[in-house]
Amino acid sequence: MLSTAEALTTLLSAATPITGTESIPTLDALNRVLSADVVSPLDVPPMNTSSMDGYAIRTEDLTTDGNRRLPVSQRIPAGHAPEPLERGTAARIFTGATVPPGADAIVMQEQTEAAGNEVTILHSPASGEWITGQGADIRSGSIILPAGTRLTPQALGLAASVGCAELQVRRRAKVAVFFTGDELTMPGEPLKPGAIYNSNRFTLRGLLEKLGCDVTDYGIVPDKLDATRTTLREAAQAHDLILTCGGVSVGEEDHVKPAVEAEGRLSMWQIAMKPGKPLAFGAVRRAAQQADAAASDETFFIGLPGNPVSSFVTFLLFVRPFVLRLAGMQTVAPRALSLRADFTQNKADRRNEFLRARVNAAGGLDLFPNQSSAVLTSTVWGDGLIDNPPNHAISVGETVRFIPFSELLN
Repeated sequence: MLSTAEALTTLLSAATPITGTESIPTLDALNRVLSADVVSPLDVPPMNTSSMDGYAIRTEDLTTDGNRRLPVSQRIPAGHAPEPLERGTAARIFTGATVPPGADAIVMQEQTEAAGNEVTILHSPASGEWITGQGADIRSGSIILPAGTRLTPQALGLAASVGCAELQVRRRAKVAVFFTGDELTMPGEPLKPGAIYNSNRFTLRGLLEKLGCDVTDYGIVPDKLDATRTTLREAAQAHDLILTCGGVSVGEEDHVKPAVEAEGRLSMWQIAMKPGKPLAFGAVRRAAQQADAAASDETFFIGLPGNPVSSFVTFLLFVRPFVLRLAGMQTVAPRALSLRADFTQNKADRRNEFLRARVNAAGGLDLFPNQSSAVLTSTVWGDGLIDNPPNHAISVGETVRFIPFSELLN
């Protein structure tokens, strides 16, 4: 069995970024991945601006003999072009407004006394005080968002701040997903003896959609080899990745592994981790008429285990970074924290364990009492996963590696 690090290296080394691109409105680009650098065509701010409501002055006009009363020569709201500041005068100015030529400082209104058309300055400002200089945030010609950036709300705001109405992004990853198991029943249908509701369909579709994938859901496929092969062939034609859930173990009713081997290839199967040992990776051949010189003749395949926690954890640790790499991102590893374990786990496992835990009020970690791969409750109760090395028991007070769900679900 491969270690989790070896398995992840195998997946990421195989992931070829999608080449297709499109230009879309910046307003519609949330969570998309840039295919080209965003270069600013202007300085931000494009002029010197005031950081405060107050008065723009020339510091040289504040005499040392006590005469600090200046006539107000103009009023400058944000969005209005000012006149040059007359010597010996002040300009009433508001936050974000353009500093008039000749002024070299802003005195905030709390440090002044206004009377009629005059203002008394009660503070001796330094040159440049409360002035945001042209280009203080962004310089014209600088790269503000490099290719490969996944666009967050603040990234969209940054692009808009330099006037970008459209952005060049990679097309969405196209993922086909299906589920195997004659015991699976959809919510809303009668639950027959021996059947269970298909929670994985809801979890995995939600995770794929959260990553911004275009998802084709083939639903529940019967536990038959020919049905599994037929679905694999169909799914391979127009998708970048086929994701399955269930049927990748070694039982007589587990047909996904032999089906993939018949329709393509498997380069990885079984990982030394808990939960999630039976995880498969490979590719499915595309029909010859569908392949062309610009496209691969294979569609990637990842098969997840059927237990709900196992499929959830393996998706977060392996499918997520694989899909992000397909989308063109280079940095796909989640950030981990070093936190204190407020529990003891005496039994060490020979595999790399991923334990569901949550942060308590004291800043330490509490462990969910039942770590079974069938207990989906733990994924809702928890804040993340403890990455516990093989053959390692955890003592109370020990520092452990904790990967928050906020990182893994991003």
